[in-house]
Amino acid sequence: MALKKPEDINSLPQEIPIFPLSGVLLLPSGQLPLNIFEDRYITMIEDALKAERLIGMIQPKDKDTLFDVGCAGRISAFEETNEGYLITLTGLCRFKIEKELALHNGYRRIIANWEIFKTDMKTESCLDLDRDQLKELLGNYFDLHEISCDWNAVDGAPDQKLITCLSMICPFDASEKQALLEAACCHTRAKMFVTMLEMAVQDKGCCGGCH
Repeated sequence: MALKKPEDINSLPQEIPIFPLSGVLLLPSGQLPLNIFEDRYITMIEDALKAERLIGMIQPKDKDTLFDVGCAGRISAFEETNEGYLITLTGLCRFKIEKELALHNGYRRIIANWEIFKTDMKTESCLDLDRDQLKELLGNYFDLHEISCDWNAVDGAPDQKLITCLSMICPFDASEKQALLEAACCHTRAKMFVTMLEMAVQDKGCCGGCH
């Protein structure tokens, strides 16, 4: 039987398992595919499937410490493999770590503070992108990184969904991804994303029309 999707932060659990992974970004409403093969994380997925199906994605700062802010996703699809699981996490809400708990079955758990990100679970779009500017920058950026792009999908995506998807898939470094995650609102994230593209293109000596 399918679980009802949480509707607001009051329906989210206080305690969640976390999956520390550097350079991987999950944003509210974004979809993140993951290949789970390590024993402790296989156990984490199986425990989550028996409960609320929530996993907190968060980046490590270094070997021992984590960034304070991550994003919880709901397991919206899963497939068992010979090595473990292929899952899809759909982002629900960001969280700030209130407290880290003792290990459980080998994986990490936290007490999550959802309150400061309570607007994440609202779905209305609040952007008005300059599509021509964005597509020019993306073309140059994708050429630099040899990334192929379905431009029809770009043209057809709503602004907020597009920025969410691009922020997650572009190969920014861990600190840049964290900045995008912690952006106060979608407007701030969109402006930050465009600035990151501009800086990356300029750093490589590339300008409009180089591709």
